Amino acid sequence: MFMQVGFLYFCVLEDYFTGFTLHRKGWKSVYLYPKRPQFLGTATTNFNEASIQWTRWISGLTSVAISRFCPLICGPLKMSLVHLMCYLEVACMPLLYCLSIWGFALIPQLCLFNGIPLYPKISDSNFNIFSIIFISAISKSLYEVVTTGDQFRVWKNEWRIWMVRCVTCYTYGSLDAILDKLGMKEASFLPTNKVTDDEQVKLYEMGIFDFRAATMFLAPLVTVILVNFAAFVGAVFKALVVDDNGDRYWEKMFGQMFLSFYILVSNYAIIEGMIIRKDKASIPLSATLWSVVFSVFILVIGSVILC
Repeated sequence: MFMQVGFLYFCVLEDYFTGFTLHRKGWKSVYLYPKRPQFLGTATTNFNEASIQWTRWISGLTSVAISRFCPLICGPLKMSLVHLMCYLEVACMPLLYCLSIWGFALIPQLCLFNGIPLYPKISDSNFNIFSIIFISAISKSLYEVVTTGDQFRVWKNEWRIWMVRCVTCYTYGSLDAILDKLGMKEASFLPTNKVTDDEQVKLYEMGIFDFRAATMFLAPLVTVILVNFAAFVGAVFKALVVDDNGDRYWEKMFGQMFLSFYILVSNYAIIEGMIIRKDKASIPLSATLWSVVFSVFILVIGSVILC
């Protein structure tokens, strides 16, 4: 660890690590957010570059979380417990989020695909607990967006991109940091392109996703969509056609069916880019085919384990 021009370079996310170290030593910071912009900068302008940038950030956070500088281990000298918990939450968030979201995106769906209920029946009073937790999480994020002056559309996009990042950037970034910790590879620092492209700007202004990205970022997204689609369609078919007592099947599988349906609706842009759109910015056929292979593999392995 050494210092250059005021930053501590222990990981690829030097600003987080520098801030944590300075606050731990008693430095005080001020949140400056003037009405008149004080600085002018550029950001990534497409999905591929943004994913690369977020993967780098997540790698830096996870590398701190699993190192001797983890806020849980590197105790506070002059920091409050609440301040320490904030740093700990930020450092551990990527790894915990990617594991939990992958679990919610696949495990209930695999059980649904094989007719195994995980949640209480909709008529069971215990089902209200899961409903309250789900509604509370949605309401909290919506409240934060609205109270900061943004609109419902912003909340919808932020919620969707959070799920996208969890199965892509959070996963790859955490894996990159873990492999670096094990000595199997060095943490990567890939520069991002921030040059504005007129075609990308036009798509952005139209609210259309630009899916011209590496397959490593597209395949997990499409795979999750395909697994959820297969589980949801299979459950509906079984409830309407195969199962003689369809009402009871809907009742015991409603929680898992709703979860799959919610994931599909929230990520309709991915379905649109995969099936409906035919422009240059749609999801390439090669990424879709690879995702079909991955999703079939997941469904087969899940069925073998659960049956």
